[in-house]
Amino acid sequence: MEKQYYIYIMTNHKNSVLYTGVTNDLQRRVYEHKNKLVKGFTKRYNLNRLVYYEICNDIEGAIIREKQIKAGSRQDKTSLIDVANRDWHDLYDEL
Repeated sequence: MEKQYYIYIMTNHKNSVLYTGVTNDLQRRVYEHKNKLVKGFTKRYNLNRLVYYEICNDIEGAIIREKQIKAGSRQDKTSLIDVANRDWHDLYDEL
């Protein structure tokens, strides 16, 4: 079975801060963010809503894609989210 990797974007309840990350277990990682188990940026800014994710089949491709998204403007990120999740609802329960 091929391993999958996820590039994801988290936000807060006001959608005012965005965080892009990469993981091999999206459900676990988002749970950690939501429950403040991860010290750092997401905990500090209360980023607890998963609003976007992509699936990649290799870690190298996932890291490259994460860097592309991070290098983009806020507008680039919001456009990605708007296309996939127009209402910016929390996707965590759908995982």
